[in-house]
Amino acid sequence: MPQNFRLSFNGAAPAAREMRAAAARGLYLGAEHVLGLATERVPLDEGYLQSTGTASVDESSLTGMVSFDGPYAVRQHEELRWRHAPGRTAKYLENSLNAARPEVAALIAAELRRAMR
Repeated sequence: MPQNFRLSFNGAAPAAREMRAAAARGLYLGAEHVLGLATERVPLDEGYLQSTGTASVDESSLTGMVSFDGPYAVRQHEELRWRHAPGRTAKYLENSLNAARPEVAALIAAELRRAMR
């Protein structure tokens, strides 16, 4: 004799929240990785500029941010004619981000895979 039953699935919203949280975690790890690379390249100035680096994530827009907050951080970043100590360079943030793209993508992907288990 056939029996009727009703099945409700209410897991879509919690799953979506977990995936978004995993993406944010991966993005933060990626931003920290870029910050580490940039810190190794930032022009030395008695260490002040180097110590102002921060990484953060806006979870609402899934946007990662890496910045240096010294009063001359932008000028140091953009001035290509200035001389720096060996290994230190202008475009320290931009070049670090471009170099780290594959690693950042891998960090985000790893967190998403972990969340799907």
